[in-house]
Amino acid sequence: MDGNGAGPRKNAQNHDAKGSGKTFLVHNRSGNHLPEQEQQSAMKGDEKYSPVPLSEKGVDIINIKGIEDIGDVQQDSILLNSLSPEESAQCRQGLYFQDGLRRVDYVLTYHVKKPSGSRSRRHSSRLTDNALARSLRRSLERSLRRGRAPPPPRNDPEAAAQEHSLDYHEDDKRFRRDEFEGNLREMGLELEKDEDTKTPGVGYVKIHAPWHVLCREAEFMKLKMPTKKVYEVKQGSNLVEKINAFIHKVTEPLHPKVEENRIQHVKHLSYPFSREKKHLFDLSDRDSFFDSKTRSSIVFEILKRTKCTRAKYIMGITSLLANGVYMAAYPLHDGDIDGENVDPNDRKLLREEWASYSVFYKYQPIGLIRKYFGEKIGLYFAWLGVYTQMLIPASLVGVIVFLYGCATVDDDIPSMEICDSRNNITMCPLCDRACSYWKLNTACGTARASHLFDNPATVFFSIFMALWAAMFMEHWKRRQMRLNYIWDLTGFEDEEDHPRAEYEFRVMQKSLRKERKSHRISKPPEIVEEPTNKWKETVQTAMAGLKLTEKEKLTCRDRLPAYMTNLVMMLLMIGVTFAIVFGVILYRISTKAALHMSSNPTTRSNVRVTVKATAAIINLVIILILDEVYGAIARWLTTLEVPKSDKSFEERLIFKTFILKFVNAFTPIIYIAFFRGRLVGRPGSYLYVFESYRMEECAHGGCLMELCIQLSITMLGKQLIQNNLFEIGIPKLKKLIRYIKSKRGTFQEEEHDKKLQRYETDYFLEPFSGLTPEYMEMIIQFGFVTLFVASFPLAPLFALLNNIIEIRLDAKKFVAELRRPVAARAKDIGIWYNILRGVAKVAVIINAFVISFTSDFIPRLVYQYMYSPDGSMHGFVNHTLSYFNVSHFQEGKEPVDPFFLGYPVEICRYKDYREPPWSQTPYEISKEFWAVLAVRLAFVIVFQNVVMLMSDIVDWLIPDIPKDISLQIHKEKILLVELFMKEEQGKAQIADSMGPRGGKDSCNNHSPAARPRSAAHTHDSGV
Repeated sequence: MDGNGAGPRKNAQNHDAKGSGKTFLVHNRSGNHLPEQEQQSAMKGDEKYSPVPLSEKGVDIINIKGIEDIGDVQQDSILLNSLSPEESAQCRQGLYFQDGLRRVDYVLTYHVKKPSGSRSRRHSSRLTDNALARSLRRSLERSLRRGRAPPPPRNDPEAAAQEHSLDYHEDDKRFRRDEFEGNLREMGLELEKDEDTKTPGVGYVKIHAPWHVLCREAEFMKLKMPTKKVYEVKQGSNLVEKINAFIHKVTEPLHPKVEENRIQHVKHLSYPFSREKKHLFDLSDRDSFFDSKTRSSIVFEILKRTKCTRAKYIMGITSLLANGVYMAAYPLHDGDIDGENVDPNDRKLLREEWASYSVFYKYQPIGLIRKYFGEKIGLYFAWLGVYTQMLIPASLVGVIVFLYGCATVDDDIPSMEICDSRNNITMCPLCDRACSYWKLNTACGTARASHLFDNPATVFFSIFMALWAAMFMEHWKRRQMRLNYIWDLTGFEDEEDHPRAEYEFRVMQKSLRKERKSHRISKPPEIVEEPTNKWKETVQTAMAGLKLTEKEKLTCRDRLPAYMTNLVMMLLMIGVTFAIVFGVILYRISTKAALHMSSNPTTRSNVRVTVKATAAIINLVIILILDEVYGAIARWLTTLEVPKSDKSFEERLIFKTFILKFVNAFTPIIYIAFFRGRLVGRPGSYLYVFESYRMEECAHGGCLMELCIQLSITMLGKQLIQNNLFEIGIPKLKKLIRYIKSKRGTFQEEEHDKKLQRYETDYFLEPFSGLTPEYMEMIIQFGFVTLFVASFPLAPLFALLNNIIEIRLDAKKFVAELRRPVAARAKDIGIWYNILRGVAKVAVIINAFVISFTSDFIPRLVYQYMYSPDGSMHGFVNHTLSYFNVSHFQEGKEPVDPFFLGYPVEICRYKDYREPPWSQTPYEISKEFWAVLAVRLAFVIVFQNVVMLMSDIVDWLIPDIPKDISLQIHKEKILLVELFMKEEQGKAQIADSMGPRGGKDSCNNHSPAARPRSAAHTHDSGV
């Protein structure tokens, strides 16, 4: 047993991988792997043996190409003992193979059934298995020559005893693993297995991509790599460069201490990697030419292409993971992040300069994030950084608007009139029977608080936020183009995604159904031939299905049931949201009536505050619960549609999730803003729900204050509970559960002190589930910031404070809590940009309606310029109140205590534009109502068109591509042309220097000269 606890099997495989890149595995009936080195001297040409059918119960020998005598186990530790101390330390960290030279680029994990007993017992059983394998090989060859499978070794007592514990499913999984791993070796990858780990029940397949495979795949993937050619990068004119240098020097303390954030005056010219043009690239250090992020993405691309074809249907890595053949697949982190003796690595640097709350005031090291996690994740954090920076001016303006409201509250005439006790205005009861008449000056506090958010400055703030949203979108487009240039993504096109495993499976099912149907039609039913070889028939059927799959595809008719299910379920979930909002409305109505009947005067005096706060908290809890439910339902509905590619799956999932979560978060707010207080009726003719619950009214200060309370509690609650506590708590809880499931408490004492390998440590981390949850929470927050900002000017400030924490929280999660994601290339944020633009457009319309219909801005404007005798706001409150004769109450609806104020009441007031009871048309809508309504609608139209026009002007004035970036991209194209022109001129000079005879046949000589090099490349690439 070696120092890493990997056993002799690893060294045998390493030696084999260095020799031929192939390792052949035999499974005995107990499920143990029997490693076999391919002995070059013993191989007989291309000798191959047919695989044994899995249905035959003889012996489970999978994917056998040749079995020779097992090497002596005394060679176990020769390779490891030859390592230097430094290499041995690296090997122990789990970042390299057992030879300490080949880096682990990817890891596959699978379930292992460990036999009971000590290590020595397992070691001795391996020798027995080897002897058994040799004896079985001879019987296997004889049986295969006779065209049948070998009989089971019934005379072997050990095999007979193990026959009772045979697990067909585990055997089938081993079969698929062996075939898949064999195909990976044929693709040129090198594998090393480790089952004797400190993680019980988990085996690891370590994958390494050699140099020729990296070159081949980099060429296939068209990866842009830096060439030897460098050129000077100019930031613009000399004045612009001086300004940029001055700004960079002033903001030096805000920049993280990483190499990527320094101003680069030169840049390597990039070109898609080509094996025929290796001389263009600096290949002096092959180990660092392809970084760990690129190596893992190349291996993942091979994993996606590699298929298992000998099963009933084709299986890729996604299907193998879904069916439990493999438990997990992930690239490794670069190293540890904690400890004094930890070697410097990018992960540790990210932990210190990015994933720490102590550096919250610094810029993000976007270049290092992209280098470690890839472009897609780098773009997310770059977008989040731009969004957070843009929230700073919005927060400042919002605070100024709020302070303006605080400063002018004492000068607000309507508030002063409400608070003036000399007005002696008696208001009608707020509920039937239990409520009595009340004085208007008791609503003084609500009226003064409403002025903080309902003042002329909020109109300006709404216009400002609409232009802010347009500026933000344009700023991000420019930032995105700059990153595309820096990251060499100009000209990058999204590569065609491989079909998803579920799609291939459905197409295979469709193909096989057509095949069986055509077979039944073409062949008479009475003629049935018994197949001579069932295994051969199964393979032929699968291959026939494969050919049909290439021609078949899922049509809209195939997906029609899924589409109908999606439509019905989406409408049902939206209906559930409306029903829950209606339930909360009933709660508010009934609770208000119950509290008014209380004998406690303190309770009766705080009815409004109690009902508002508790209803908002109930709404928040329901929103948090339904968010999780709707996320799961959206994923299930998307799975039913069976999208062809991962990109299509992601876009459909995002659309459904956004619709459901948007409706869930904003339906209660939309009800308060646009419906509450407008479906009430009037005294003597109120609108009732279920004939007993009277619809709720707004406070006299308007519904804007209640809208502000609901918006603030929902926004802050989602940010504190869902975005922060859930993101911290749930990954830690899942990690704890994974530790418990691994039965770490049963480890022996000496194993407690041993450090886990890197691939074992990463296995216990939470799997990366995509960026959709991260984007979704920010898009919903963007909705809170823009959609109802007229009612809550402090929303940008709370969003800014949340995002400062969110960036570091997400950073810590990606660096320390999650497995390393596979680096994905992307040139933009995809469908999220379109969603942002849509939310920004809708925000203009909603804010226009909030200002016009929810606030008192328009009624005040109409009164001041149409009805005020002196052009001031004096008399506005009395103008908005109508009269009601208390003798016109419906029977049984009048107050129980009509003398609550100490005197009899004949006339009470209520907020509405209606004729008085002494007019010819009592209680009918007055002409003032229609005048105010006309102005409100006109304001919506004017506000919407003016603001959208201004947004379009901003969009038109700001170019999408910065001028300096456009010049640099053009310069790169010219330099590339010059580079290849010089190369062609050099070739022509060499051809001319060969003389007249050489020149005559230069064209013919040029091709053969290139042929050996091309052949050499083909040989190197393993093709």
